[in-house]
Amino acid sequence: MSESRQVAVIGAAGSDHDSEPAKLAEEVGRRLARAGVTLVCGGLTGVMEAACRGAKEAGGVAIGIVPGNETSEANPFCTHVVATGIGHARNLSVVSSGEVVIAVGGEWGTLSEIGLARAIGRPVIALHTWSMHGRDQMEDAPGVIPAESPHEAVDRALELLQ
Repeated sequence: MSESRQVAVIGAAGSDHDSEPAKLAEEVGRRLARAGVTLVCGGLTGVMEAACRGAKEAGGVAIGIVPGNETSEANPFCTHVVATGIGHARNLSVVSSGEVVIAVGGEWGTLSEIGLARAIGRPVIALHTWSMHGRDQMEDAPGVIPAESPHEAVDRALELLQ
């Protein structure tokens, strides 16, 4: 797989370092890096930091798209940082930058990113995150694919990149 392929990893900034979402995200980052895929995220703490740590420790690339004006607000595991100065609106940039999105855990910001990703046609792999239920054409949350493990989440993402 070419390093030019990008997968966005989204999740809560408030996840503690040793929480389940952080552990899952770190393994997702590690597996993406080993597959030669560039990780894109919101660049902050919690799930984003854990995913970047996994990617960087596996020799991969982790791009952080931060909400503020300073690249210094990014977590130390980002290999590249984009400072947007647009706050939560940067969520659209995060999901637009990945060909596939993997959601790990999450809070309201993660839910907004899932919605934005689907609105622009990006598939979302849901790893222990929001459960989606809809009506009519949104029934069964089209394009949101559940996964139970980091291995399954990354395998599904890689299949979608083919």
